Amino acid sequence: MSDITVDLTSPTPVYEQIRSQVAGLVAVGTLSPGDRLPASRALARDLGIAVGTVQRAYRELEASGVVTSRRRTGTVVAAAAGRGDVDGRAPGRAGTVEDARRLVARAREAGLSDEAILDVVRGVLREP
Repeated sequence: MSDITVDLTSPTPVYEQIRSQVAGLVAVGTLSPGDRLPASRALARDLGIAVGTVQRAYRELEASGVVTSRRRTGTVVAAAAGRGDVDGRAPGRAGTVEDARRLVARAREAGLSDEAILDVVRGVLREP
């Protein structure tokens, strides 16, 4: 899973960087239900971090229902991950993802960093 990167100088804990990136990949459909995540040892080795850090990220993802972990199958994207309702259709999800892509593109064109874009979105989410 070469899409996952970590910034060891970031104030965001490494496990949270991994958790949020995997959750984001699931949310936009890059990772689908049933897709296997790398073994925690392999991902830790690839990222140059401790195995426990990856395991914590995976535990947090499992607690939120994004993945399931089993001894023989490893960690896989949960069947219900990213679903909008009980029959598997996610009303408005595709349009929302496209809107988010356009927002990111506009913000980057305006010169905002990824962190600044996230700050704007977090600020909007806190509005009443």
